[in-house]
Amino acid sequence: MPLPLLPGNSFNRNVGKEKFHKSQHWGFCNNVMMLVSEEKPGIGGEPLLGQKIKPKCTIYPQGDGSDVPSWVAFDKQVLSFDAYLEEEVPDKSQTNYRIRYYKIYYYPEDDTIQVNEPEVKNSGLPQGTSIRRHRITLPPPDEDQFYTVYHFNVGTEVVFYGRIFKIYDCDTFTRNFLSKLGVKVNPPVQCPEDPYIKIRREILEHVEPLRPYESFDTRKQFLQYHGKVLRFFCLWDDSVSMLGDRRELILHYYLCDDTIEIKELLPDNSGRDPMKMFLRRSKLPKYGHTRVYQPGQITDRTVLNLYGDLKRNQEDGYLLDKYKLGKVDQEFYKDCDLSLGVTINVWGRKVLLYDCDEFTKSYYKSKYGIENFTSVSCKPPSPPPKIERKFPPYNGFGSEEDSLRNCIGLKPTPHRKNFKQFMEKDRYGSESNILRFFAKLDTEKYTDLDRIFVISYYLADDTISVFEPIENNSGVTGGMFLKRSRVKKPGQPVFKSELSEYFKAEEFYVGVTVNVNGYLFRLLNADEYTLKYMEQNVDKYPFSDFERSLQKVKQEESRSRELKQVFRAADCKHTKMVDYNTFRDIVMTFTHGNLSEQEFITIARHYRVPEETCPDGDFLLGLAQEKFKKNFFENFDRIIYACGYEDREKKNVLPTKDIKRLCKSFRLPLTDDLLESLLSRFENSEKQIDYKSFFSTLDWRKNPMPELRAQEYLKERCEDVWLGMPSPIPAKNIDYFTFLKDTVGLEEE
Repeated sequence: MPLPLLPGNSFNRNVGKEKFHKSQHWGFCNNVMMLVSEEKPGIGGEPLLGQKIKPKCTIYPQGDGSDVPSWVAFDKQVLSFDAYLEEEVPDKSQTNYRIRYYKIYYYPEDDTIQVNEPEVKNSGLPQGTSIRRHRITLPPPDEDQFYTVYHFNVGTEVVFYGRIFKIYDCDTFTRNFLSKLGVKVNPPVQCPEDPYIKIRREILEHVEPLRPYESFDTRKQFLQYHGKVLRFFCLWDDSVSMLGDRRELILHYYLCDDTIEIKELLPDNSGRDPMKMFLRRSKLPKYGHTRVYQPGQITDRTVLNLYGDLKRNQEDGYLLDKYKLGKVDQEFYKDCDLSLGVTINVWGRKVLLYDCDEFTKSYYKSKYGIENFTSVSCKPPSPPPKIERKFPPYNGFGSEEDSLRNCIGLKPTPHRKNFKQFMEKDRYGSESNILRFFAKLDTEKYTDLDRIFVISYYLADDTISVFEPIENNSGVTGGMFLKRSRVKKPGQPVFKSELSEYFKAEEFYVGVTVNVNGYLFRLLNADEYTLKYMEQNVDKYPFSDFERSLQKVKQEESRSRELKQVFRAADCKHTKMVDYNTFRDIVMTFTHGNLSEQEFITIARHYRVPEETCPDGDFLLGLAQEKFKKNFFENFDRIIYACGYEDREKKNVLPTKDIKRLCKSFRLPLTDDLLESLLSRFENSEKQIDYKSFFSTLDWRKNPMPELRAQEYLKERCEDVWLGMPSPIPAKNIDYFTFLKDTVGLEEE
């Protein structure tokens, strides 16, 4: 019997209690610190009267794994349930209710729920997201709690905001997830069918539409043969018709949609307009007309009548022929109709297939088992014998080319020059493309023996000009000896039907005698550009081939001992080099005239000793002042003032690098090489320059230097045919020791 609650009979509830602290506002839920002030317990951590404390952990059982928050453990994991809803439809005679299908998504990471309704075609209902993602409370009287994973199972019902959703199935992941939690998942439940959709389907099955939909599904063919094309080489022989000829074509058959396109191969200078396509990509009918059908001529339907308000010019609709009485049946070419040797009809044009590529052969071999792919010969018939056209001989009026053009057509046209040669060989920068030779007349007249000529050959148009340098008190006027023109080779008749032959560049080299309009010129030497050009084009100038020239010297290897003794006797000071004339006498005597002048010059240029040309100080100063004059540069006082500002110690000298930097800042019109040479001239042992003396010397107003004079070209008197002729020699000294090592195998002692 319980004791009455009277004084003396009640007991102290705090007996044995040790915790009397006030609960804090912060706590942990799912191992995440969060604010729990709203559900804060009373004194000592005990709940107040009528207070329900939220559990510290989630409803999921704790396992043996890592202790991580739920939003990390269940990230990107969703439970999917299939459900339906019975919705009443008032004021409808057909059905009293509708069945609506939904997808319920449950997110374990935060116990949120989302409900979506899949779209059904022609359902007449707004579909999509029915309930957005958030936590949903349980129906009364448990509205203070939320749905958890244990409230969902197959065959159960859930109430969301007064709407009853019946779950009839779930996916495999959801079934496995619930099974691991210890929930026994029920088998799938049969879902009822929507009566309205059932009635609508039955009506559509028994109604014949006015425009029946014909389904031609070609996706399988497209996916299987996309990007695969058969290629045939074709020929359309239209030579029978007037102004017709043979046309080379390429046929492409697209396996993905059985369409054909044809391209035409136009040869160069065919005279035809470059057309991209001979036949655009489309299906090709076997028995097509000679011309393409007009728009509207081939249609699938026939318009029987129009209905609507014709007075107001408003067309409400068309009355079509659903039985296709006016449809034209066409048969199109397919891959089985194409093979080698077959002639197809391309809108009235007979096209012969005579060859195909390797992919086409492998396709027909694998699909149709065809093994023979012998190409069909379609050579054009032999042309009739060409009648040789004879032209009358040249009559002497005008040039031969102009006279020939008068005989070719009724309307004379000018002679076409070689424009490509002109563009490639015309002067460009330092490339003059002019071959210049020094020559003398090969004559017995005593007065003409010492006459010197300069023969210029222009590679741009194969013309030749001859100039005679003017020499005072020589008795010869000098000047232009032959104006620039093409020169015919000697020994050709004047009046003939064929064009005359003219001198070419390959026929000019040192040592040869050429006949220029009856004057015999012996070419004695050439300038530096000409010699270098011939050495770079040894295929046209074989006498400038160094290896070929040196091989002629090696043929006299039996007399190598004699050759060594002669060179040693000529080199008394043992410098391993001799002058040019001595080297020429020894080599030409040793080879007994087997070497031509051009071959000897090629050898001498290869073994020449380079000369160090170091200009003097006056020349450099004169060259610099000439640059200043041309650019009107006079800011030397400002430069000296700037140098004085840099010279903080007032020593009147600055380092060379500082002087160079100031010259660059004031933009002196000097090249880097010239500036370096000038600075090195004024530099002392400590790499410093007296800037006042340096810039005062460069001042062309205060200290002008004498004007520069052109350096005289190196001239020497040579023997034999060069006697008395001022000509530049290839080199002053020749390294004969290296020459002997390459020819007779001399080793240095």
